[in-house]
Amino acid sequence: MGKKTTKKIHEFTLAQDFLKSIAGDYAIELVSICSRKRKLVTDEEIGKKLPLKITEIRTILNRLHYRGIACYQKTKNMKTGWYSYTWEVKTGRIAELLLEKQAEEIDRMEKEIEFEGTHEFFSAGKDLAEYPFEIAAEYHFKCPETGKSLELIDNKKRVKNLRKRIELMKEEVNELQKIT
Repeated sequence: MGKKTTKKIHEFTLAQDFLKSIAGDYAIELVSICSRKRKLVTDEEIGKKLPLKITEIRTILNRLHYRGIACYQKTKNMKTGWYSYTWEVKTGRIAELLLEKQAEEIDRMEKEIEFEGTHEFFSAGKDLAEYPFEIAAEYHFKCPETGKSLELIDNKKRVKNLRKRIELMKEEVNELQKIT
């Protein structure tokens, strides 16, 4: 394994987008707060640092918990009978989920490159539907939307862009692997 990175998981743009998508805009700050504490924190402690209601904080924590990112310990106050929850964020789990997601996306894009390489596509113009050869032939190479001629698309640029995206994603994966 390579050198560990000093960058925290929640500082990666990829992780920030992921956290926002699963738990909302304040998920990043919540993860940051919990990571800095390096101990179990209550939702009330988090509430002192975020401009949210306790119920909103609990919603974020529960969404993170559903994915295995946030874990809690439940203790009962014997005098009041109330339960209190202390939370911890597993930053390694964020990296695991991102690595899984990236691997799936890379696989999907590689299949797309393979498909692009073995099929010809036709279109009547930019921002209009694209049709594989078989469908274009059924339409007699006329666009069903506009009536214009369907022209062969040079998909080399699209394949090149997909390859670039795959390379960038692989670089991100290498950075994430340094965290786990």
